[in-house]
Amino acid sequence: MYCHKCGAQNDDQAAFCDKCGAALQKQISETGPAAPAYPTPVQYAGFWRRLAAYLIDGLLLAVAWFAMLVVIRTTYLALTGQESEDLSDGARDTIVFFSWVAAAIVGWLYCAAMESSAKQATLGKIALGIVVTDMNGRRVSFGRATGRYFGRLLSGVMLGIGLIIIAFTEKKQGLHDIMADCLVVVKRRNHPQM
Repeated sequence: MYCHKCGAQNDDQAAFCDKCGAALQKQISETGPAAPAYPTPVQYAGFWRRLAAYLIDGLLLAVAWFAMLVVIRTTYLALTGQESEDLSDGARDTIVFFSWVAAAIVGWLYCAAMESSAKQATLGKIALGIVVTDMNGRRVSFGRATGRYFGRLLSGVMLGIGLIIIAFTEKKQGLHDIMADCLVVVKRRNHPQM
């Protein structure tokens, strides 16, 4: 049986939806058994839509990285009492290194927290109307979203092949999606929960 509220598939004997908790209604008809209610077919998010979402997120994270660079540089100058013109190459390299470390941590937390949240998407994905789900259409855990994030880094390191395969796989999965057992799907317009 499928939930009338979120479209999730449930056991035929269930009284409440496993995904959203809504009361399940068995369809009764005077003329005979009701026709099965099937959810809207899943539409997988394609390569170009996912790339656009990634670019939006990349722009947001670049702004965050620049802000972190300014904060770390300002903090370093305040702690050492140096002027910005007096910074050695080693000091500049240290500042850039720590800003990249901070950006990597923020990028991981941003992606994993947003994709495992009730929104199931980063801001870029929200803008493009796509969400990350497990193979059954449910929200992913923070741990699975973390695995997916680091898998995406691996996909990119392999000359981007792990990302390019999104265009060619049946369910539009990249290597990181396959590794984390995830899907990226177009959000259903008539179901605000998905």
